[in-house]
Amino acid sequence: MNTDAKPKQKLVLIGNGMAGVRALEELLKIAPELYDITVFGAEPHPNYNRILLSPVLAGEMQIEDIILNPLDWYAGHGITLHLGKKVQQIDRIKRRVVAEDGTKADYDRLLIATGSSPFILPVPGKELDGVVAYRDIADTQAMLAAAARYQHAVVIGGGLLGLEAANGLMLRGMQVTVVHIAGWLMERQLDDVAGDMLRQSLQARGLRFLLGAQTEALIPDPQGRVMAVRFKDGQEIPADLVVMAAGIRPNTALAESAGLHCSRGIVVSDTLQTVTDPRIYSVGECAAHRGVAYGLVAPLFEQAKVCATHLAQFGIGRYGGSQTSTKLKVTGIDLFSAGNFMGGEGTEEIVLSDPFSKSGGVYKKLVLRDDRLIGACLYGDTVDGSWYFKLLREGRKLSDIRDKLMFGESNIGDVGHQGHSKAAAMADSDEVCGCNGVSKGSICKAIKDKGLFTLEEVRKHTKASASCGSCTGLVEQLLMFTAGGDYSASPKKKALCACTELSHQDVREAIRKEHLTRLPQLYEALSWRTPNGCPSCRPALNYYLLSTWPKEAVDDPQSRPINERAHANIQKDGTYSVIPRMWGGETTADELRRIANAVDKYKIPTVKVTGGQRIDLLGVKKQDLPQVWADIGMPSGHAYAKALRTVKTCVGSEWCRMGTQDSTRMGKDLERAMWRMYAPHKVKFAVSGCPRNCAEAGIKDVGIIGVDSGWELYIGGNGGIKTEVAQFFCKVKTAEEVMEITGAFMQLYRSEGWYLERTVHYLARVGMDHVKARVLDDLEGRRALWAELQFALSGEPDPWFEHAKAQLDLRQFVPV
Repeated sequence: MNTDAKPKQKLVLIGNGMAGVRALEELLKIAPELYDITVFGAEPHPNYNRILLSPVLAGEMQIEDIILNPLDWYAGHGITLHLGKKVQQIDRIKRRVVAEDGTKADYDRLLIATGSSPFILPVPGKELDGVVAYRDIADTQAMLAAAARYQHAVVIGGGLLGLEAANGLMLRGMQVTVVHIAGWLMERQLDDVAGDMLRQSLQARGLRFLLGAQTEALIPDPQGRVMAVRFKDGQEIPADLVVMAAGIRPNTALAESAGLHCSRGIVVSDTLQTVTDPRIYSVGECAAHRGVAYGLVAPLFEQAKVCATHLAQFGIGRYGGSQTSTKLKVTGIDLFSAGNFMGGEGTEEIVLSDPFSKSGGVYKKLVLRDDRLIGACLYGDTVDGSWYFKLLREGRKLSDIRDKLMFGESNIGDVGHQGHSKAAAMADSDEVCGCNGVSKGSICKAIKDKGLFTLEEVRKHTKASASCGSCTGLVEQLLMFTAGGDYSASPKKKALCACTELSHQDVREAIRKEHLTRLPQLYEALSWRTPNGCPSCRPALNYYLLSTWPKEAVDDPQSRPINERAHANIQKDGTYSVIPRMWGGETTADELRRIANAVDKYKIPTVKVTGGQRIDLLGVKKQDLPQVWADIGMPSGHAYAKALRTVKTCVGSEWCRMGTQDSTRMGKDLERAMWRMYAPHKVKFAVSGCPRNCAEAGIKDVGIIGVDSGWELYIGGNGGIKTEVAQFFCKVKTAEEVMEITGAFMQLYRSEGWYLERTVHYLARVGMDHVKARVLDDLEGRRALWAELQFALSGEPDPWFEHAKAQLDLRQFVPV
C-alpha cells in the first residue's frame, strides 16, 4: 500500500450545462485522478444538449436523444451528482457551497458555470399562467402541454430561439404569431435582405409575423391565464400561450452574492480564473472575458479546454477570446454569418441574390476592406461558410481569387478542382465543426484509425456534428470521402458500438449461427476490436447471449448496468431505491408491516407509492440492501432491470360495479408467470377490468382491457417522455389465450429486439404485420414462442434469496 499517496483535491462544479461539463470532460482526459468532483445542477436532468431542444419541441427528437452525459457517465467517473439542487451560497472563507436544501460541499477549486437566464419583458402580465421562457427542458415540456390544449401562441422575439419555438409550436398544431421589435428577423445574424427572405419563407409555411411591434401588456382571462397580447399602438391579438424569447442575460446573482467582480458577466482572466478569487474559475455564458460574454457553443468549449489545463495544474494555455461565426439551420433553412457582414464606410460588397431558386432562395453577401474579407452573410447555400470564415480569420489578400470568390472554394484553382466535393477540397487543417473546434484532419484520422463508418461513431469519437448539427452534411461527405464503400448512413446497419463494424442484427445472427455462449468466445469469434468490449456493448452482448441460449449462456454480472448488479435502483445521491414486488399491485397487512419495520430499522427517509402501484423505499444505503431484502422477505430482483417491471391493475369485477373481467387475478397471473423475464428494455403491462381503463392499459408495452365477451390486447405503448399509445392487437375470449399471446409476443421481442429498443420502436422497425404473422396467424409458432419463454424463465433465481445461483457478489455491498 502506498502511504505517500496524496489525498485528492476537491473540485465543485456549479452548473450542469454544456460548458461546465465539457470542462470536466477535458479535465478527466488529462488528470483523471487529481480531484474528487462534485456537481450541482439546478435541473433534475443530467447534462443535455440545449441546442437540440427545438427538435424535441418539434417532435423530431425525444429528451433521451439529447442527453450528452447520462447518469452512468457521472457514476463511472466517481462524480458526486446533485440534481435538482440550486446552490444559494458560496462561502469563500470556508471554501464551501451550500444548496437551497442545505446540501453542502467543500472545495479546493470551484468552477462556476451557471449559464444565463432568459430575459423576461418587464410588462404587466408577465407572471400570468401561460407565459413561459424558452431555455430548458421544463420550458419545453410546458410548451408541449400547452400545445396539446390550446390554439393561439405568441412568440416574443424573432431571433433563433424564437423562430425555433414558433416552428415547433406550429408543427404541434398551434396558430403562431412571432412578435419582433426590430425591422427584420435575426438582425444580429442576418442583414435586412436575408432576414426578409427568411420571413417570406417561414410565412409561406404558416407562421405569422408582427415586425417593429412593441409589447405593452399581457391580458389575463378571468381564471388568471393569459388570453391576449396588447401592443403600444393599441392592437391586440389572442394568445393562449406566450413564449418569451427576447434574449438572455448572464446568470451572475450567485457570484455577486459571494463578492466576485461581475460586469457583463463574472469577470475572468485568460486562465478563466475569476479576477477576485484565483481558486474560483468560471466558463460559459455567465463568464465575461475581456468585456465579452459569449452565447455560442464554440467559444464556450474553447474556454472549457483552457480552464481544464489550469485545473489540471499544467499551467499552460491562455484563452484570448474568440472570433465567432454563426452557422445555423433555422426550421430547415441554412444560414451563415461572420464578421462585419453589414458593411459600412470604406467597405465594398459582392452580392449574389436569387430569391426564386428551386431550393427556396439563395443569397450571398461578402464584405471586403483593403482586399481582405471582413464579413459574410449566406442564406440557403452555406456550404462554403467555413472557408469564408477561414479567409476572414487569416486576413489573406484576395486579389488573385476575387473573380471566383463568390462561387466557393471548389472553384478556386489553388485550393481544389472544380467538380470535387467540398470535403475533398478542404485542407486537413481546415475547421469542420466550429462548435467543437474539430478539423478535417482530426476527423479523417479518427475514421481511418478507429474504423468508423457511421455519423454517430464520428460524433462519439470526435464530437464533430454533435452540438448544433449544422456541419452534419460536411461530416457525412468526409465519411464518404475517407471510408469509401464502408460508409453507411443506414440506421439499420449502424454499428453496435465502436468496437465492431457489426450491427445489432449482425451480432444476434452470429451468436445463433456460431452457437456463442460466452463473452470471451464472442470477442474472439467476431474479431472484436476491444479485447473486453466497452460500456456500450458489454450489456447488449451479455443480453444477446442469455436470450439466445438460455440455460447454456454464461452470465457476466459485471457486464450488466449498475441497477442489475446491485438489484436496486441507484439514485442521484448514491443511495438506492427498493421496490418490493407485489403481484398485480395487491398486498397484505403482514407484508406492509414488514416494509414498515424495515423503514424504521434502516432509517429509510422516503416511502412513496409509484405510478405502477408499488411501494418505493428511497434512500437505502448500499451496505443495507441485502439485509433490507432479508427483513422484508418479498421478491424483487428484476424490478429495476431491463425486464418486466410491474403489471398494473384495477380492482376489476371482484369489487368494481363496472368491472366485466377479473383484472386483478389476470394481472397477478401475468406477473407471476413473467416477473423473471429479462428483455431488451424495461417492459410494463396493465390490465383493466372494463373499457373505462382505470389501469391505463393504453400506454403500456402490453395493455389488456376486459370487455363483456373477453379481452382486448394492445401492444407497443409507452408512457415515457414522448407518450406512445398502444396499438390494437387482437381480441380473445379466455385468460389462457391472453397469457399465451402475451408470452409469445414477449418472446418474439426478446429474440428479435435490439438492446435498449422499446417495444414501440421494435414494432416500428419490424412492422405490425410481421408480429401478427408470428403471434396471431401461426398458432403452432405462437405456442412454440410461449414454450421457449417458459423454458428460459424456469428456474431463474431471485437474486435476493438465491445469491449463489444468481451469481450475486455480496462483496459489492461491503463499505470500503
